Amino acid sequence: MFLWGTATASYQIEGAVSEDGRGVSVWDTFAGEPGRVRDGHTGEVACDHYHRWPEDVELMAGLGVNSYRFSVAWPRVQPTGSGPVNQAGLDFYDRLVDALCARDIVPAVTLFHWDLPQALEDRGGWLDRDTAHRFAEYAAVVADRLADRVPMWITLNEPFVHMVFGYALGTHAPGRTLLLDALPVAHHQLLGHGLAAAALRERGAGRVLITNNCTPVRAASADPADVAAAHAYDTLHNRLFNDPVLLGKYPDMSAYGVRLDCVRDGDLDLISAPLDGLGINYYNPTRIAAPSDEGLPFTDAGITGYPTTAFGWPVVPDGLRELLTGLKARYGDALPPVYVTENGCSQHDEPGPDGTVDDRARIDYLDGHIAALDRARAEGVDVRGYYVWSLLDNFEWAEGYHQRFGLVHVDFATGRRTPKASYHWLRERLAERTGADAVPRKP
Repeated sequence: MFLWGTATASYQIEGAVSEDGRGVSVWDTFAGEPGRVRDGHTGEVACDHYHRWPEDVELMAGLGVNSYRFSVAWPRVQPTGSGPVNQAGLDFYDRLVDALCARDIVPAVTLFHWDLPQALEDRGGWLDRDTAHRFAEYAAVVADRLADRVPMWITLNEPFVHMVFGYALGTHAPGRTLLLDALPVAHHQLLGHGLAAAALRERGAGRVLITNNCTPVRAASADPADVAAAHAYDTLHNRLFNDPVLLGKYPDMSAYGVRLDCVRDGDLDLISAPLDGLGINYYNPTRIAAPSDEGLPFTDAGITGYPTTAFGWPVVPDGLRELLTGLKARYGDALPPVYVTENGCSQHDEPGPDGTVDDRARIDYLDGHIAALDRARAEGVDVRGYYVWSLLDNFEWAEGYHQRFGLVHVDFATGRRTPKASYHWLRERLAERTGADAVPRKP
């Protein structure tokens, strides 16, 4: 069965950050520091999904999706990241999973979508190898409760983005600015993935995946310096997190003048244990040129000539096909089945005078990317799922509530949900399927 779904993340939608025993996350701390998040927004209430989840499940059922990807908040389950389990937190996800199953919506659980318990960050966070072991213990706790009904598990979401924005540049929680000294975060996250994957399998979990944010990398010109810069960027963004998982080795990082000295014997065997699928989040390609200074070995040359989202990201639907076929060419038989676990766009969506939300640009975006997905499958890539980011407008990290990605508009003052035109469009496309594995036809 091909999975058509929507995706969300715990800190971005749940709210209720101090209810029912939930502990403090790095995002609670980060958002509470002046100047960290635009206009001082926080996830304290977000979409209030913690209280309004039945309404959100009904929205999914009305949309006609057959899967829902959501993340579990680690501090809601283990308030300090280790030790005693908060049963009230597990109860919340237990009720959610039961409701999804009752509506034939396959739950796809992500264990880590960036909201690390602050107590673990205080001990070093992902710079500390011990965090990988604590993550495996947490994975076991969640699987013990949910594995009997959850057939699809994702260990980490976008470890590249979390490392770069959270530890290298400081624009996301926990707000560290370590630049290349953040590289141990890559290995410790991947080690956490390997340890958690083993714990999940021991508890009867079905499909186990990791989700990586990937981008097709294009050189700004045929100049050898630009080509070398593009190769260096591809190594950092794509290969650093795919090669260890799929090939059991790290790529050559000599372009950065660094080595991953934190790798121990046996680590890569754990990290490269066979996967049941690879999650891929795609938003846009990247165009790279040679650096203009002595810093990093590349510079972002930008992509022009395409429409852009409210975030300013170029809309290049065929980049999804390019990415998927490129992964197949690079990894061959080592590439497991692929699930596009995020794809979507931000727009400045607001209800019109009649109360409806006409987001034609999002409809065009989704239509183009689903067509690109279809082309990749026709070219032999084994893609088994596609998840729209996101079900709801939500807390968009450092941008607060200024970027709207949802199929459903959320009035953040009242919590009111209003399905947008894209929601109704996708519902019609899904209803037109001729079979469980069919791609929706164009209107």
